[in-house]
Amino acid sequence: MIISHTNKKYNPPCENGANIYSQLICKWFVPNIKTDRNWVTINIGKAADHSIVFIHSNINTVKKYKFLENYKDLILVCSQKSTCRVVENLGKTIYLPLSVDVDYIKQFDHHVHDRNACYAGRRGKNGSAQLTNVDFLQDMPHEELLWRMAYYKYVYAVGLTAIEAKILGCNVLPYDSRFPDPSVWVVRDIKQMIPEFQKVLDETESMIQ
Repeated sequence: MIISHTNKKYNPPCENGANIYSQLICKWFVPNIKTDRNWVTINIGKAADHSIVFIHSNINTVKKYKFLENYKDLILVCSQKSTCRVVENLGKTIYLPLSVDVDYIKQFDHHVHDRNACYAGRRGKNGSAQLTNVDFLQDMPHEELLWRMAYYKYVYAVGLTAIEAKILGCNVLPYDSRFPDPSVWVVRDIKQMIPEFQKVLDETESMIQ
């Protein structure tokens, strides 16, 4: 069973990082990772026993994933080590850094950065209101965001968007107090992360058995 962004109960107001990452997970991890577990790649407040669950939220994580207390034998995949510690009482945790489809992102690179600075992300996201004298690229389709972001020299972003900005040749600047150092956003190709994910999953399974 796969619970993903295609589920009719998942209806975000706009494309966001969780949605985009779920698409990548379903395209690259689900068909290539050897496991007999169910997959939960998005949060709709529902899961299944014996599942791999991707934890997308690093804010109010306990509240957003409290529903997982109702399920058994879970492996929780987190992109931040600190989040692993937060949810470790809900199942076995795996730290797997964020990764993207690098070749896909590269096609939006204009190689021309003639605009100064922008914020790229969701409207009203933590800390964004403090920015001044920058353009705001907010709540738009993913491809439009990539195309427009590629024109900027500097991008205020976190998470997947920050990684994408680096691939596009932009300089990533911090605005979220939780991530004061943009070097935390390392460019990783999801295709190359498949064997790493398989290895850490197998190691985790051996500890459970």
